[in-house]
Amino acid sequence: MPLSATDLQAAIPRIFAPWITAMDFEVLDCGPGGQVRLRMPVKPEYVHVGGVMCGQAAMAAADTAMVLAMMAELGEFRPMTTVQLNTSFLRPVSADHCLVEARVLRSGKSLAFGSIDLLNPDGRLAVQASTTYALL
Repeated sequence: MPLSATDLQAAIPRIFAPWITAMDFEVLDCGPGGQVRLRMPVKPEYVHVGGVMCGQAAMAAADTAMVLAMMAELGEFRPMTTVQLNTSFLRPVSADHCLVEARVLRSGKSLAFGSIDLLNPDGRLAVQASTTYALL
């Protein structure tokens, strides 16, 4: 049975570390084939001296969104670990929130590949990441 956005939202505090839960992601929607869309508030503690969201927060968002996309793909949570997370920072995130869109590109028996975009509220691409996960 496919997972809903409500199912994924409820899974966040059960699966992720408390500091990820405290990031207050909102699962906006999910689709078949491992696609999810999140809203992420840009809290003051994520903003560095330049007045923009730090890269560490963006990478945590990308990694979290991809796990949720894998859950949507698999129909359940399965233990997995990040093997690779390659991130390109294209423009700053300086708004009060950003959107995180993740999609599974390919899921095999032991490895999965994905792509994640972080968008400013105006829809402009700010961060693009690609991931490889090992399914345990």
